[in-house]
Amino acid sequence: MHGTPLEPLLQINRRQILGQMAGGLGFLGGIAASQLLHPSRLAAVTADASANRLGLPHHAPRAKRVIYLYQEGAPSQVDTWDHKPGLVDWFDQELPGSIRGEQRLTTMTSGQGRLPIAPSRFEFQRFENEQEGLWVNRLLSHTGAMAKDLCVIRSMSTEQINHGPGVTFMQTGHPIPGRPSIGAWLSYGLGSENENLPAFVVMISQGRGQMQALFSHLWGAGFLPGEHQGVQFRAARDPVLFLNDPTGLQRQDRRRMLDALQSMADSDQAIYGDPSVQSRMAQMEMAYRMQSSVPELTDFSTESAETLERYGPRVHETGSYAYNCLMARRMAERGVRFIQLYHRGWDHHGSVPKDLPMQCEDVDQPQAALLKDLKERGMLEETLVLWGGEFGRTVYCQGPLTREQYGRDHHPRCFTVWLAGGGIRGGITHGATDEFSYNVATDPVSVHDLHATILHLLGIDHQRLVYRSQGLDFRLTGVEPSRVVNEILS
Repeated sequence: MHGTPLEPLLQINRRQILGQMAGGLGFLGGIAASQLLHPSRLAAVTADASANRLGLPHHAPRAKRVIYLYQEGAPSQVDTWDHKPGLVDWFDQELPGSIRGEQRLTTMTSGQGRLPIAPSRFEFQRFENEQEGLWVNRLLSHTGAMAKDLCVIRSMSTEQINHGPGVTFMQTGHPIPGRPSIGAWLSYGLGSENENLPAFVVMISQGRGQMQALFSHLWGAGFLPGEHQGVQFRAARDPVLFLNDPTGLQRQDRRRMLDALQSMADSDQAIYGDPSVQSRMAQMEMAYRMQSSVPELTDFSTESAETLERYGPRVHETGSYAYNCLMARRMAERGVRFIQLYHRGWDHHGSVPKDLPMQCEDVDQPQAALLKDLKERGMLEETLVLWGGEFGRTVYCQGPLTREQYGRDHHPRCFTVWLAGGGIRGGITHGATDEFSYNVATDPVSVHDLHATILHLLGIDHQRLVYRSQGLDFRLTGVEPSRVVNEILS
């Protein structure tokens, strides 16, 4: 059979068979097409379609890149950004049924009987912004001092009440794993401004509270080509595995190996038309270029003492939030499109007064330093910075309540995020919650609204960023109604 037209049929694998059948073309039709079209013509058609598939940007972008400071575990909005001083008079009283309505509770509080209100025990401070002033927990005073640059959205809501689907929904627009993450969508649509670094990089820092697991599907490419998935930088001396060549292997040897692999990949691509072949080659080429670019990226010796001091005492600690914030600025300077920092430890079910101060100590100074650094370098206006978690926290207490001690359960009906730079109107708050920080009172913003707004700021119409997979057209914002939140744009 070797060399006959049936050879591709004999060598294609099960995944390719199912993919071709589910894609609507049909397996045999795909094989026939690959035989009828000359390989060079097929490659030209594919390249042309790729270059024009989206027509991006759809409009003039306000931002070039995104830094997403994701606070995994769901920070308590009522203890950080949503000041409710009137709750002091409600201490230990039952949450009114008219406020709770029909909202479901998690199993962690549904059986505890009472839902006693727990006012925040933290002192809030008023920072000047463009409106009436921004009230922020004093534990976040460095960030609060940047109030004139912040747009604080207090009226976020989600349908997800548990961490797994909640985080997945915030990252992919869908609660079930398998869809592309927002960073992968932007890599697919816009690519990178630096061919020597990935378009999408992920860094994780450990908090000091209860931490939920993080999974790679949160920065995965889903059904998009694999080269668009996030590249995770490790909290280690070598942030990328196998960054250095083995002993005895010279760089020119690595180059010859990749060239030989590319030649074989081109032959396979011409026969089978399998896009995963070129995706793997793209990843290998990126890894090769990163061997030179990453050591320079992680070398802080060029930073001034003043800059390093600004980020706080843990800036030299690899994998700390401070270290990752400075890395984020350096990546932004070098054209990385989507930079995601996950900071774990916000899952405060049992001890908000003990755990929240430690979390705030970890994040407050570094994230404020990041904003100042971007602003002073003239980069903030073209860099969109986003901060927030997967949902909020209940105003009522989970478990025993005293004036010094309380915990909070998951709460999807309202939570707070903030944005800065990249076409965002700074110095404002958007939306409000009721007096119990339990329901959105004005100007609701959904997760898909937030995603649509992020895409808009990068020059993308969320309804036109579409990818066809298994016969269906998918987009980050799904099929539910969603809108760009124009009120927060500058």
